[in-house]
Amino acid sequence: MADLTQNDWTEQLEQDDNAIVLDVRTAEEVEMGIIPNAIHIDIYKGQGFIDEINKLDKSKNYYVYCKAGGRSGQACAIMNQLGFKNAFNLIGGFTQWQGEVADLKK
Repeated sequence: MADLTQNDWTEQLEQDDNAIVLDVRTAEEVEMGIIPNAIHIDIYKGQGFIDEINKLDKSKNYYVYCKAGGRSGQACAIMNQLGFKNAFNLIGGFTQWQGEVADLKK
């Protein structure tokens, strides 16, 4: 796991052809917007979170975020324990995100 600043996370993500963005916030938080093309798996699902994470391709590079960076750090640690080699935590999370935001409300 690596903690990356907003700039480093964004730059690395843009250059990574093997990247998947993972949002681990609650459904209510996601309603406020989501980083485009992110997969949403709520870390508060407990075993359900682990079950969903285990379905993901471990050979991909995961760029993980939550609201402020704490839960995504935990998610990265869990992913590392499950055999994921590359999980990158977004320091400051969605709260400090300066990039594009997709609105899920239709």
